[in-house]
Formats: sequence, structure tokens, C-alpha cells
Amino acid sequence: MSRIALICATIFTTASIVSACSSGNTSSQGSQSPSASPAQAVDNTPLELSLAIKQVGDIPAKGNAIEQAMEKYTNTKLDIQWIPSAAFADKINVMIASNEMPKLMDVEYTPNILNAAQSGIFWEIGPYLKEFKNLSAQNELFFNNIKVEGKIYGVPLFRNMGRAAIVYRKDWFDALNLKTPKTLDEYYEVIKALTLNDPDKNGKNDTYGMVLFKKYNEGVAAVTTRLAVSQGAPNKWAVDKDGNFTPEFMSKEYHDVLKLFKRLYDEKLLNQDFAVLDNTEVEKMMDSGRLGMRNAVATNGKSQQDRLSKANSNAVVDVFSLEGPQGIRIASENGNNGFLVIPKSSVKTEAEVKRILGFLDKLMDPEMSTLLLRGIEGKHFAKTNDNRTEFVTDGFNLFQREVKPYRDNLTVLEGYNVLPLKDVAIGEKGTKMESEGIKYIVPNPALTLTSATYNEKGKELDQQIWDAQTKFIMGKLDEAGYQAEIEKWKKSGGEKVMAEYKEMYLKQNKK
Repeated sequence: MSRIALICATIFTTASIVSACSSGNTSSQGSQSPSASPAQAVDNTPLELSLAIKQVGDIPAKGNAIEQAMEKYTNTKLDIQWIPSAAFADKINVMIASNEMPKLMDVEYTPNILNAAQSGIFWEIGPYLKEFKNLSAQNELFFNNIKVEGKIYGVPLFRNMGRAAIVYRKDWFDALNLKTPKTLDEYYEVIKALTLNDPDKNGKNDTYGMVLFKKYNEGVAAVTTRLAVSQGAPNKWAVDKDGNFTPEFMSKEYHDVLKLFKRLYDEKLLNQDFAVLDNTEVEKMMDSGRLGMRNAVATNGKSQQDRLSKANSNAVVDVFSLEGPQGIRIASENGNNGFLVIPKSSVKTEAEVKRILGFLDKLMDPEMSTLLLRGIEGKHFAKTNDNRTEFVTDGFNLFQREVKPYRDNLTVLEGYNVLPLKDVAIGEKGTKMESEGIKYIVPNPALTLTSATYNEKGKELDQQIWDAQTKFIMGKLDEAGYQAEIEKWKKSGGEKVMAEYKEMYLKQNKK
């Protein structure tokens, strides 16, 4: 008998597929029997389910132990099409255009997908979610963040939303008697000390407290947004009780962050080449012991410690949450790595829609969460005496090859219905911070709103403001000049974007 067959035989002869997780439920809603699902109450024959999802690493062999375990537990027969990431968007668009789609497919929140949803190509699944114990147990923001005109057309590939954090050199902070900063004045003092006071004690002026890179103000991980939110600013957009929208850069807190960076730049406490520096260089600077803090996510602390230790075994890395006068405030990320939709051309009945949702719901049961997040007990992981899990021998590398492709494409969420993973202290701290970060997130109220003007001119409008901010920090624009750029942004289409967001917001929030 082959090794895979032996594993499958072991799995299928136990009372539960992954026995170690039978007591691993971290949610009161996850302990019900899978037979309680509304999907199985309708039809007990195996569900033939075709999926189109992203290829992660090598394509798993058909009929492997992980796939068989999922099929047995969820009562399905899976037909998975693995599509390389580089070709994924084009392939999905071709499927939609030709109306030849699988029963379940991964999509991204892009204009093409939004248009397809608005055109009625996918099933609206929002009204059914309350019937499924695990899907309905998730924070509603996960689903709000993929709404199209107020409706839910898919199930997110869940990712923690409150991950933002600062990774820093704790040994340097201790050497200079520094505390982790909360106010912008404290950030200034810490950055100044780390830059000028020789924290590595090598007698050279070769360190920075913090550096910026050329896309410091772009995207969900923008340094400016994360730092400003911690001080009380909105996340990208603010909306008032009347539905009026204002961009983050018009808030005092955001402008104060720009003034901090300008002061640091003027005093040469900030890298003078930030406008052309690539983000990868920031990591390299910290890896080589030249940087005291960097914008990151909480779980980056462990990998940063691992890399830094290769160059300096005495280096100590830690992580702190972004905190300000109102406590911890984290700029929310989107909370997904895409979402799974059910095409109407492939799935004709409401009953089958519910069976597919039942499949996704069962994947969040303790048994399946453990399988997809930890693997198979004895091969990938073992249960510890203190009710945690740990990878065994070559288990982590095997997990990366055999389980990760499924984990990254299906409905699981670290921290839900799975025992904690035993790790080094900074690894456990980062994982806990990311799981608990949802309590402190500040959502972007415009995330799922559409604006015709932004669709047409958004890139141009964004770039204008980003360039103006860089010029302000570098002293190429004074205060009056920068404010003039904001007025130019408004007249070039910004005011229309604000008005269109308001109109869409009020339309979706009618009582």
C-alpha cells in the first residue's frame, strides 16, 4: 500500500478525520455535528463540485490525503482546476465572457467582477448566510468588505484585518532607555535617538530610527495612513452622520504625520532618498542592522528576528501595536484574499447553492479547520501537553507543499476553531496580535462604494496628491503650496468623487 493510501486509511478509520482537533474548538458555535448543516438535510448524495482557484506552489496530486479527507467530511466529490497566479485574472475573465464557469470560483474585487455581479452572473448569497453556523459567526465586516451595491455575492477567503504593527529593535530601545512611542512627538524623539545616539554601539553614524520608501503613502499598508489612524485620523475616508465624505489627507491628524516626516527630513533624521527607495530595501536595512523600526504586520516580527539573528545573534526584535491618544487604532485591511462566487450558469437551483455554502461552512468546523491550518496529526503536527499544536520533524515543510495550496484558497481563519500553534515567543505574540486586532480596526467607509469619476480619473487624482505630499516633505512645496494642491485635487474631480460616494452611501443606507 502506498504512503498516501496508508495515511488515508488511517484518517478514514478514526471516529473523526483529525482526532486531535475534536477538543480544539475555540468557538462555542463550532462544536455542532456536521449533520446539522441545512445542506445535508436536503440531499445526502455526494455533491459534485468543480472549483477554479489559484495555484500555490506545485499542483497537489489528485486524490491526495488532504483532498480525500475534505471530500469524506463534506460529502463532496471535488474537481479542482488550479490556475497559475500570473494568468489567473485573464483566465477568470475568459470564463466569464464565454459563460463557461465552474460551480465555485475565486475572484478578486475588480471592476470586471463587480460588473459581472451587477449583471446577475453570480448568485447573491447574503440572505442564506444566517443558515450556516460558521459563516454567520464571522465578523460582518468580512462580508461588508466584498459587498457590491450593498449585496453579498461571495464568501471571503478570510484574512485577519487588524494586522498592522511596528516591528522594532528592542535591544536598541533598551540600550537607549526608550519606550515605544504613542504620540507623534514621541515618534520624533525615538527616531532621533535611534539615528544619532549609536544604538548598536559601533561608533559609527550608520543607523536610522525609521525610513520611508517611494510608495510610503499608497495602498492599504501606507505608512502615512497607519500612523495617522493611530492618532485619530480616518482610514482613507471619513463619513459624517449626513453621509458627507472627506479624504484622509484633509484631516488634521494625517497632516500632522506629514509635518512629522517633513521635520525629520529637514533635520536629516529621515533617509533623503525615500522618494526613489524600493520597499524591499527597507527590509534589507533592518536585516543588516541599520534600522530601528519599520512598518509591518505583527507576524513579521518572527521572520525579522530569524533573518537578523543570522547577522547578529544578540539582536532582539519585538512588535508593538499602533497606539495613540484614543488607544490602539489599526487601519483595517480588506479582510480577504479574494472571495468565492457561485455562477448561475453552473448552479441552477437554490438547493445546490445551499449545498455549496454548506461545503464552505463545514470547512470551518474544528476537524476541517485543523486539517487546513495544521495538516494531519502525526504527519504534519502533534498536539502538545498544554493543548496547543506544533509541527513535527519535517511537518512544516510538508505542510507548505501538501496543505498550504488548499489553506490559501478555502474558508479558514487562523484562530477560529483550531488549537493555537506552539511557536517561539515573538511568533505567538504576532499571531495573537493579528487575531485580536479586529477589536481595534478602523474601517474604510468607502471601500465598497463606486464612483464613476474615480473609476475614470482615480489613478490620476491619487498620484497628484501622493506627489504633492512627497514635495511637501522634501520642502519643494510650502504649506500654502500644498493646500493649493488639495484645492486642485478637488477641482480636478475630487469633489465629484466625494459627492458620488455620498450618493452611493445614502442609497445603500436607506432605512
